[in-house]
Amino acid sequence: MSWKPLRVLTPRSILPASAVVLVLAAGAAAHANKPVPFGDRVAGPGDAGATPVNSESLGSADLDLRVGPGLEAFHQQTGEQAWSYRREGVEALYLAMAGDNAIVVWDDGMVTSVRPGDHEVRWHRVVPGLADWLHGDGEPGADKRTDAQRKALAKQRAAAALHTVQRDGSPWLALVTPNLTMGLRDADGDLRYNDKPSGGCVYDPLRAVHTDYAVLIPRTCTNSGGQAVSGGITGYRLDSNGWSTSTGPTATVKVLDRSRVEITDGPVVPPRVFDTKAAAPETACGSVGAPFAAVRPQGGCAADPAAGQDPAGNPTPDAPAAAGAPAGDQPAGQPQ
Repeated sequence: MSWKPLRVLTPRSILPASAVVLVLAAGAAAHANKPVPFGDRVAGPGDAGATPVNSESLGSADLDLRVGPGLEAFHQQTGEQAWSYRREGVEALYLAMAGDNAIVVWDDGMVTSVRPGDHEVRWHRVVPGLADWLHGDGEPGADKRTDAQRKALAKQRAAAALHTVQRDGSPWLALVTPNLTMGLRDADGDLRYNDKPSGGCVYDPLRAVHTDYAVLIPRTCTNSGGQAVSGGITGYRLDSNGWSTSTGPTATVKVLDRSRVEITDGPVVPPRVFDTKAAAPETACGSVGAPFAAVRPQGGCAADPAAGQDPAGNPTPDAPAAAGAPAGDQPAGQPQ
């Protein structure tokens, strides 16, 4: 080891006290002028600073939440503004609730989660490609759109891009663009999955739907000549594996209730029902596999000896009606 003598600080080498004060003051000023992350600004009425509130006394049920230009909160009883959440230079396009939290899509492709009770911005996420798709620049006819048409298009696509799933008290959300889908846990904004369509295919966010258990995203595939040749529907869940089914290029999905959807694939193929909680299709009455089906039609089949019986063979009333639950909350014949 080599030893170096201690450096002696002479009066000339010691920083004057006045200089120290100037350095500290400059640092404090720089910290005070530091831009707020992501341009966030939460304010009360008249642009006054929003005062933290008691989340137990004021929640989403007590507020009327609206979008434009930011997320605006108004008291339900009085109609007075409670607070506003805005981001500098960008506009809020769409709002959806994930449990008690507000999820906002902004026109720069960012998505944020806000807790209305204390107007805390909980997390931010940027979705790759979302901003470009929202604005539609470069698409055929884009240069002929008016400002009103561009704004209307952005709001329509923002609504199609965001899907919230109210699953068992642990809500999550999916963000869908033609070339990417992402699943986020609302509790902390954690990315749980991301997926791209296979080669030659794109997702169609405008046809996507969600239930209380899954998000279903149709996709369209084209050949080398650009003609639509096939399609499919992919179902995504956060608590288990998803699934995929092949369809024609224009198949539609209609939500029937909290768990079931109806898939229509043209005039030749009859519509079929899929249960997103059981992650299985309903088996039609009279089919060979009906007695062993994972999901039977609601209400059972008239000729099915097991219909209207519990596992022990005893007669039971209609399960949804007896439990007071809405139709579709539990697939018929499924374990609770």
